[in-house]
Amino acid sequence: MAFWLAIVCTILLDQLTKILVRNNMNLFESIPVIPKVFHITYIENPGAAFGILANQRTFFIIITLLILAGVFYFQRKLKTPRLILNISLGLVVGGAIGNLIDRLRVGTVTDFFDFRIWPVFNIADTAVVLGVIYLSYYFLFHWEEL
Repeated sequence: MAFWLAIVCTILLDQLTKILVRNNMNLFESIPVIPKVFHITYIENPGAAFGILANQRTFFIIITLLILAGVFYFQRKLKTPRLILNISLGLVVGGAIGNLIDRLRVGTVTDFFDFRIWPVFNIADTAVVLGVIYLSYYFLFHWEEL
């Protein structure tokens, strides 16, 4: 249940924030929250992290679908499902689907969190990163429990 709840909550929060940004800001507009530290900056990213492989929409859709299939398979094969492990997998899936929705709908991904020292990102990106960090920890230190 935690797996599915994490997926749904991540997708809803991601898509809601992207809708708010797209409907209330102009492309490339930046609103300082903490000047010179954190801004809400509306951009459309046609690539992956850091804008790499820009305009490779079909490639990203296929890769995302393969990753989703792998995570769903892994989640179903878990011997002893752990709450945090399921939440982490749900964050990865929810984040991947959140950005996939953007790619399918408009061909780019809406990003808006801007810390000025890092490329602009969104809720889906954050969910994937947090999920992968915990999964990495789990695989390094608790792999025998799987």
